[in-house]
Amino acid sequence: MVGEDTLRGQYEAYPYPVREPADEAKRLVMGSPSHLAEIEHYLRGGAPVAGPFRVLVAGGGTGDGAIMLAQQLADAAIEAEVVHLDLSEAAARVAEARAEARQLANLRFVHGSLTELDALGLGRFDYIDCCGVLHHLEDPPAALSTLAAALADDGGIGLMVYGTLGRTGVYPAQQALRLLGGGTNPAAKVVLARRLLGSLPESNWLTRNGFVADHLHGDDAGLYDLLLHSCDRAYLVPEVFELASAAGLTITAFIEPARYDPVTYLGDAELCARAAALAWPERCALAELLAGSMKRHVAYLAKGNVSKRLARPDGTMIPVLREGDSQEMARGLASSHHFTAELESLSVRHHLGNLAPAILLRIDGRRSVDEIYMDLSSSPGREAFDAAFEELYAALNGVNILLLRRCAN
Repeated sequence: MVGEDTLRGQYEAYPYPVREPADEAKRLVMGSPSHLAEIEHYLRGGAPVAGPFRVLVAGGGTGDGAIMLAQQLADAAIEAEVVHLDLSEAAARVAEARAEARQLANLRFVHGSLTELDALGLGRFDYIDCCGVLHHLEDPPAALSTLAAALADDGGIGLMVYGTLGRTGVYPAQQALRLLGGGTNPAAKVVLARRLLGSLPESNWLTRNGFVADHLHGDDAGLYDLLLHSCDRAYLVPEVFELASAAGLTITAFIEPARYDPVTYLGDAELCARAAALAWPERCALAELLAGSMKRHVAYLAKGNVSKRLARPDGTMIPVLREGDSQEMARGLASSHHFTAELESLSVRHHLGNLAPAILLRIDGRRSVDEIYMDLSSSPGREAFDAAFEELYAALNGVNILLLRRCAN
């Protein structure tokens, strides 16, 4: 069995991902899970986060998730504490330097393992980020159960684990490197891995898998994480559901939702109808099989009754753009009436009706759906407006761009 000392040694040698604290002045690294608007939409039924709000970033590495959420909470003037927990002191030093560069006062750094969370006495949390961690542990179900026990009753978890199908070729290459040896020196193992990559025949699946090329041809830390990790497994969609269920948790959403909808991949009406008749977990599993290239699964998980955890459109909801400029997007729609999003390994394209540009132009993160309808100078009638908004919402929420928030009052 692989011990935590081995895991710690890897990240002391190669803190991951590689980040330069000086770059914080140029940009905020954004991603999923743990974007504040996503937490509100996928875990709180659209209810705005209010302080005091406690966050645990379990296995925070060099700080991407912790820095993003801490900055968003600070920008929103929400009283919060974000606890960054990691085994690696080297990784934590990078995260601390990034926090210092941003002058973030809502971050606390704890050195330790999430598997020993009880002993650390950190209390309970409203939200837990566990991104890219469970698949590197010897007992992922036990680790997730530990996190669930530290979660407030109305809290939730943002999870990322590797996807099996998108990592085609990775595990045979890992096994080949183990057979070839390389010793225990991390730098020597990286040299050996690069020699192997330069020698693989075109028939090898790793050389043909473009979905992991960023790690293959990037920095040493990424290559080590991909091919030389001491503990590494991947999941199919049904296994992610099983993992969540074993910890007493329920998945509220996968990100991006369109990836997990089989209709995204099917052009045949009969097949679409058959897919639509499946239960949601089965639809997600089918979508994964059709896509054939998902290299990771990002999901939001919650305790207990989750029927009200996922925000759903109604007149009182405030539409919020997670990213992008509504005016620029509206101009593009007005000229073509097509919305296109390029996701990793997937292009999503929707034809949207004449009302879509006018609705999108009025989405400012302040006006509710009802207020947007009232603001339209030439009212199309409520039924036509609702149909147009539903169509726009389905397209943009499917790629995780348009989210919903309830009025704070």
